[in-house]
Amino acid sequence: MNRLFGQGKPKGPPPNLTDCIGNVDGRAESIDKKISRLDTELVKYKDQMKKMREGPSKNMVKQKALRVLKQKRMYEQQRDNLTQQSFNMEQANYTIQSLKDTKTTVEAMKIGAKEMKKAYKQVKIDQIEDLQDQLEDMMEDANEVQEALSRSYGTPEIDEDDLEAELDALGDELLLDEDTSYLDDASSVPAIPEGVPSDTKTNREGVLVDEFGLPQIPAT
Repeated sequence: MNRLFGQGKPKGPPPNLTDCIGNVDGRAESIDKKISRLDTELVKYKDQMKKMREGPSKNMVKQKALRVLKQKRMYEQQRDNLTQQSFNMEQANYTIQSLKDTKTTVEAMKIGAKEMKKAYKQVKIDQIEDLQDQLEDMMEDANEVQEALSRSYGTPEIDEDDLEAELDALGDELLLDEDTSYLDDASSVPAIPEGVPSDTKTNREGVLVDEFGLPQIPAT
């Protein structure tokens, strides 16, 4: 059967809005180029008409300019239509992408909710409360152990009166240690003479003597 009727052409991928928008924008750009060329022709005809006198030649140039202007208006209308089509497809494409993003977000939220439910099932509130109670009991037991270890054994009983008497005596001893009367005696010591002592000395008779107390021999 395939030999008789032939095989159908394989179907290509369905068109998408992105490709359509690109094609329409390309056509609009092509029309813009045509409009630009027509503007150049209009300027040329306008300059020619300014330099020409009234007559058949000027009317002929004017008809050419009107024909070019008519083509320009037609191209501008086509360009505006293509621009509007491109805008509409872009809006539709944006809406479709937003819906896809929303669908993806909702699916992710559903998966997250399922994971949260599974995790919550593994957590037992009663077990957590029991664990907290056990920790509290263990802390109390630890405090009791510390108190028991810090007890003192064999400490002799001391009379409070003896302690107060010893404290008063300790205060008197401290006052004695803080006595500074010896500083007054130190302040009455003669002051140290100032200046450098001279090498010249005399004995009781007024004779010059050296550092050993012997009479000095006068220099010749």
